[in-house]
Amino acid sequence: MGLRFLLALLGAAGAGPALSQDAGPAPRTPPDGTVALGELATRMTVPVSIRDAPPQPFVIDTGAERSVVSRQLASRLGLGAGPQVVLTTMTGSARVGTVVVPSLAVGPVRDERAFNAPALEAAHLGAQGLLGIDQLRAHMVTIDFDRNEMAVRRSRLEERGERVRPDLTEIVVTARNRFGQLIVTEAEFEGVRVTVVMDTGSQISMGNLALQRRLRRIPLQGPITLTSVTGEQMTVNYHVADRVKLGGIAIRNLPVAFADVAPFEKFGLTQRPALMLGMDAMRVFNRIEIDFPARKVRFQIPRDRTRFRDNMWNFGTG
Repeated sequence: MGLRFLLALLGAAGAGPALSQDAGPAPRTPPDGTVALGELATRMTVPVSIRDAPPQPFVIDTGAERSVVSRQLASRLGLGAGPQVVLTTMTGSARVGTVVVPSLAVGPVRDERAFNAPALEAAHLGAQGLLGIDQLRAHMVTIDFDRNEMAVRRSRLEERGERVRPDLTEIVVTARNRFGQLIVTEAEFEGVRVTVVMDTGSQISMGNLALQRRLRRIPLQGPITLTSVTGEQMTVNYHVADRVKLGGIAIRNLPVAFADVAPFEKFGLTQRPALMLGMDAMRVFNRIEIDFPARKVRFQIPRDRTRFRDNMWNFGTG
């Protein structure tokens, strides 16, 4: 959902300072649509070309319902104005102007159909745009932290008989589709069953207040101030979770902020414990595949667990 820090997660085990979100120069476009992540593992971008113009870095945001273009890029490309739309962000809903995107290409994804994309400030996006569910729902997102690469690829459902060799380090979780988003229900948060949304656009994991109430008297830290892609700010408290389970994987010492942010309402997840899993949690894996058509999320566990010994994360099973 494009949420980023304004203040550091002070007090969280191993938490670092706020990350710079300034949009960098356009990356070189490899033939398969893969691009290096850069020095910051949480800054996920892929090269996106609009109307065959030179590719620009876009953040892949699996928590966003629609793709977004920066006002600066729209101006440079001379994109025409579209109607105002209601955009749901972490801090609420707002009416924003759009621009008409005549075509879009990233890796194997090429959409020749024109669509209206909200236009926002690049400084708030951390890139020249966001690639949302409207462009991702027919494909698979792969994030390879070992190679510092990410890509948008065809779904495994399209492999037409190609057999994928089993990997003992890979855990596959089946998800449900809701409004084009993949919802993982096979999860627990410190012993409480929780519904999980994979959110590659957020730097931090967010829990709803229903989850906080179920946990009762948990120790809270903060407050911290966060800002959304529209520039609006919110102040929240956070808790360092001892154990979060996804399928057969357990992640320990995970900082999670709590608030009934607008996406929970959008997905119908305000009354039950829910969690939007951000990049802070995802980067502990070697590789993640989010396959929208197949409704599968694949987590590859590191073969050498000792590489995490000095980090804030520890793996467990069961």
